[in-house]
Amino acid sequence: MALTGIGILKMLPKTNCGECGVPTCLAFAMKVAAGQVDIGACPHVSDEVKEKVGEASAPPIRPITLGSGDNIFEMGGETCLYRHEKRFEHQTGIAVLVRTDMDEDNIAGRLQRFNDLRYDRVGLELKADLIAVNDSTGDEGAFTSLVERVRNECPDAAIILMSDQAGCLAAGARVCGDHKPLLYCATKENSETMAEIAREAGCSLAVKGETLGEAAEISEQLQKAGLKDLVLDTGARTVRAAFEDQVAIRRASTKHKYKALGFPTISFTCEMTRDPLLETMIASVLVAKYAGIIVLSDLQGDTLFPLLLERLNIFTDPQRPMVVEEDIYPINGPDENSPVLITCNFSLTYFIVSGEVEGSKVPSWLLIKDTEGLSVLTAWAAGKFSADLIGVFVKKSNIEDRIKHRNLIIPGYLASIKGELEEELPDWKIQIGPREASHIPPFLRDWQAESN
Repeated sequence: MALTGIGILKMLPKTNCGECGVPTCLAFAMKVAAGQVDIGACPHVSDEVKEKVGEASAPPIRPITLGSGDNIFEMGGETCLYRHEKRFEHQTGIAVLVRTDMDEDNIAGRLQRFNDLRYDRVGLELKADLIAVNDSTGDEGAFTSLVERVRNECPDAAIILMSDQAGCLAAGARVCGDHKPLLYCATKENSETMAEIAREAGCSLAVKGETLGEAAEISEQLQKAGLKDLVLDTGARTVRAAFEDQVAIRRASTKHKYKALGFPTISFTCEMTRDPLLETMIASVLVAKYAGIIVLSDLQGDTLFPLLLERLNIFTDPQRPMVVEEDIYPINGPDENSPVLITCNFSLTYFIVSGEVEGSKVPSWLLIKDTEGLSVLTAWAAGKFSADLIGVFVKKSNIEDRIKHRNLIIPGYLASIKGELEEELPDWKIQIGPREASHIPPFLRDWQAESN
């Protein structure tokens, strides 16, 4: 049972020293109880208290970390069933499958696409996260050779080692070294042997049951044997079964604190269909419904990109709007005579406006003002997109060093601040742009024609 803030306070020194970064011990205890601060931030509590509070305040789904150094993949740590209750902590991992019985072209193609299919969005790099290496031949040499190749060619990939041979998994883990892989998998028949391999290698272990109930049973046995870092595969290989199992696991762990199912999951969409588009649709369902890792048969840009965008949207903290960095963004290769537009840093606004500017084919400068993620009208109403702030930003942005003219195009919804902005920027001509982003292309083409 989770400890309350008052319960945690009783175990603290009550000195209100502030060394934890929080003014009082009561405030610190409340933050620990809410999961906002780790108990270890207090330098005066004993290891016994840290362990007790840590166990009591641990998230219902255990956090799991794969990889090493800067190249890690984190999963689990979830605390809620619905995103609006709090937030989802760690994005669903997207993995691609390579097998030892594949020919050279297939293996090389998958590894190459893993490295090449990367997209910049809102200042983030969107990409696949893991590579699942499947020992499909039972040849330890071929398996370790493929694992070593994956490590060399895709150094930032977290790795899933798949084999029903304990010796192959142990050898593969040795090849990975301190880059900790996920070992797949422990079944009802081999759980003791696989547990020993995982314990010796210091790796997380995947559990596979024929049913959800069997997976829970194996999980309980492994926990009694001292293993704490587990990943669950319920054996579901149809859309309906996988969906139902994912929901049942999340509900049982977050709502009912059922520890046997308190672990992240892995789903093999690559085994559910041979149709790439259908596989993508199944994967999209499981991204939305709690899968910790999804293993795809292959990576293709036209199917991977939509999954990455879906994942980005679902795992964005609903209490913190997505923003882009305050800066000058050149679009279509602008020069010193190109128009200058300004808007806010709410990511949706940025992508709509920049997309329309790009579609106009008119080389332009787009100034993005930090409005703390608020849209144009909301930011203006909140005093974060006012004439004085825009004036200061334009001056410090150094856009004047890049252009010959002094024309600034503002959003149509800010027409009322035109006069104030001209006072803040007396050397500039302020032009009122369209209210709707879809009207930007003809507006810019007209501007270009008049300038020429």
